[in-house]
Amino acid sequence: MSAIYTTDEYGRPFIIVREQDKKSRKSGIEATKSHIMAAKTVANIVRTSLGPRGLDKILISPDGDITISNDGATIMSQMAIENQIGKLLVELSKSQDDEIGDGTTGIVVLAGALLEQAEELLDRGIHPIRISDGFERACKIAVAHLDKVSDVIPWSKDDTTDLFKCAKTSLGSKIVNKCHDQFAQIAVDAILAVADLERKDVDFELIKVEGKVGGELADTALVHG
Repeated sequence: MSAIYTTDEYGRPFIIVREQDKKSRKSGIEATKSHIMAAKTVANIVRTSLGPRGLDKILISPDGDITISNDGATIMSQMAIENQIGKLLVELSKSQDDEIGDGTTGIVVLAGALLEQAEELLDRGIHPIRISDGFERACKIAVAHLDKVSDVIPWSKDDTTDLFKCAKTSLGSKIVNKCHDQFAQIAVDAILAVADLERKDVDFELIKVEGKVGGELADTALVHG
């Protein structure tokens, strides 16, 4: 490391350190592959927590606080990620959680899988912009196919059977699966209690979750305020 001692126009001394001389900066395909590798690493961490048989992760903070969870959003938010592409995946998981409320692990795993395929295309000499355009076209085709095969399931406040099934599926990979039916029914009843059916909107701020020390999961109850 080399340095230059000099003074400013008022005669105050300062030192100019030339520390960039010995640093190398990646560029081009090499930098792109480095970012893909970082994203794949993050995706592989949460991959094993996906699905009803997903494994829990133990996260220990610098302060010693321990978090045990298999929820993608929780795991991603607790991870100290320095890489900018890795941070983008964290934001992707948060956006999925805020917008949909589920699929936080799957969205990260899917992004990692797409980037893994993109890496193979890069090795074949295809430009990143062409790859990006191809993904956008594939997305439109996939969405069009989903619209074609999708089905409308009627429901009403008097018949919540289908809503109960949806809630039960979403809770299948959570720690509350030991009281599957109970929590699924609580979720449905809580949503219907605050939902604006005319606007098709639910204000989740109206639903509060209070934890109490002692007892067990089966003691959980819905209290209408």
